[in-house]
Amino acid sequence: MRYNEPSPLEVRVISQRFDLPNAGSLDTYLANEGYVAIQKAVGMTPEAIIDELKASSLRGRGGAGFPTGMKWSFVPRTTGKPTYVICNSDESEPGTCKDRLLMENDPHQLIEGMMIAAWTIKSNKGYVFIRGEYRHQIESVERAIAEAYARGYLGKNLFGSGWDFDLYTHTGAGAYECGEESALLESLEGKRGIPRLKPPFPAVVGAFQSPTILNNCETFASVPVILRNGGAWYAALGTPKNGGTRLTCVSGHVNKPGVYELPMGFPLMRLIDEVCGGMRNGKKLKAVIPGGSSAPVLRADECSDLLLDFDSIAKAKSMAGSGGLVILDEDTDIVAVALRTIKFYAHESCGWCIPCREGTTWLKKVLGRFHDGNGIASDIDLIGQLADNMMGRTFCALGDAAAMPTTGFITKFRGEFEEYLAKSQGVVAPQRAGSPELVVV
Repeated sequence: MRYNEPSPLEVRVISQRFDLPNAGSLDTYLANEGYVAIQKAVGMTPEAIIDELKASSLRGRGGAGFPTGMKWSFVPRTTGKPTYVICNSDESEPGTCKDRLLMENDPHQLIEGMMIAAWTIKSNKGYVFIRGEYRHQIESVERAIAEAYARGYLGKNLFGSGWDFDLYTHTGAGAYECGEESALLESLEGKRGIPRLKPPFPAVVGAFQSPTILNNCETFASVPVILRNGGAWYAALGTPKNGGTRLTCVSGHVNKPGVYELPMGFPLMRLIDEVCGGMRNGKKLKAVIPGGSSAPVLRADECSDLLLDFDSIAKAKSMAGSGGLVILDEDTDIVAVALRTIKFYAHESCGWCIPCREGTTWLKKVLGRFHDGNGIASDIDLIGQLADNMMGRTFCALGDAAAMPTTGFITKFRGEFEEYLAKSQGVVAPQRAGSPELVVV
């Protein structure tokens, strides 16, 4: 079931079965176009499937937004090595809570999407890598896999094609770092979950040093409907180069937080006002974190005409990321938000790279001191310098994920940091025009 009431503005494509009785069962799935797409796929060539995905403009829903069809086309099929299909269900980005719904309410849709990927690259084995804390979701996916085996939708000689495919779950150990694809592969292989140096990329050297398709849960779940209805149909739901719909996770200071399936390119302010019922307690919008906690913050004045797709948010100098929107009202203490964000990344750094390990620790110390009222004027610039020194200098994107939001808070709300410093030192700073009183939390 859903965690919130559906909105009439939603376009229910991959969430269409969420509210059905026994939503996660095989019988419900089969009664609602389940496993139709994979039977169509086994009559298609890999090139035809990839062409449909390219036509759909489906982009990876895990955060990077890389075109899915192009990613699949990179996987070599004639190396003589086995090939693998891996689902990244290690949903750990703060503000993001959509993959859990897919695994709870429609696990067979995920399985079918992975099967289509496996057929495309002639793979015989796949893994669903699930966040360790998602015990209920692990059970749901394992139950669906058992149903699929029992009814002949997984296993040997599928659909009389001579093709075998086996699927397994693999549990993460609660490390945010394992959401990064190469660290996930290391963990899957039984090693410490630290990132690999790239290139080579997983498409060529992935699981067990073999060619691998590795996509997010929502990405795989979107594939069956594309095969059923066609890439052009799916692309038309969104904006150019941003096809389809997306499960958008909304948290923060709105009246109706929740997970909503909306067309790519849906206007942000319509989401807040019409889908989510407006700002809580009639407050004014102050800022939006548009793509999970690693995305640079946007001020309210930057949100008025913003469309929720990868390219529009990138043009606003932030990221659509994992689709987790955090809405902040006028009373929000940005210094406290910055500190809470960096505490998370400092805790989750795997410690492999010095810029990330040391940088996140020092950012936490300086921001903590600043928040506790012991800051000095040079701290504001020091925070920015520490973040800048982390950018682009680590094996994986965790260092950037910590640096980008920190830089955003400092540059977009520098005046608030200055006011905070003045108040902590007992000095009454002049209020900026339209600046609300700060509420320290």
